[in-house]
Amino acid sequence: MTEFIDWYRTFPYENLGSVAQAMFKSALTHLYFETLHPFEDGNGRIGRFLSEKTMIETLGFPILISLSKCIEKNKNQHYEELKSTQNGGDVSKWLQFFFKIFIESIKENKEIVHFVIKKVNYFDTFKSQLNDRELKVIGKMTENGLRIFEGGMTSKKYISIAKTSKATATRDLQHLFEIAAFTKMGEGRSVNYQINWELF
Repeated sequence: MTEFIDWYRTFPYENLGSVAQAMFKSALTHLYFETLHPFEDGNGRIGRFLSEKTMIETLGFPILISLSKCIEKNKNQHYEELKSTQNGGDVSKWLQFFFKIFIESIKENKEIVHFVIKKVNYFDTFKSQLNDRELKVIGKMTENGLRIFEGGMTSKKYISIAKTSKATATRDLQHLFEIAAFTKMGEGRSVNYQINWELF
């Protein structure tokens, strides 16, 4: 661990650009820490935290990334790449994997920021026109970001979420469509509604 900390403090890739340096140092910090595996428990969590800490520390400013989340999502491949490199494999394969995770993390966070801005604008536009039932249903529909609400919002789903009658659900859905908060798909019994993100 003493050698690891000394290496961390004197990271040798001074000639790289700041972003490249941060990515290399973050990738190798994670690899070396997980290889050392100094604790009985919590090495994975600490290793993921160190990746993000290294990135931010090397760049010198905070960045919106969630390497930990993306590593966890690709957990099986993560373990395979770690094990392969630790067993004498080419470190370049580990770097390729880590950089792929890094890029995936940036894309995910970009989507989150994009969604938050759209959601704020959406509620700024419609909130004063919505009742508590409508707010609850829209909250449920926006749990997965900008993704289409699977199957659309139907009167049956509305009744279940808002705990209301069929007549009230039908009236609320028509109101949401009339104020352009929802878009309508299909007709008759197959009608369903989606959040109208197109306005923003």
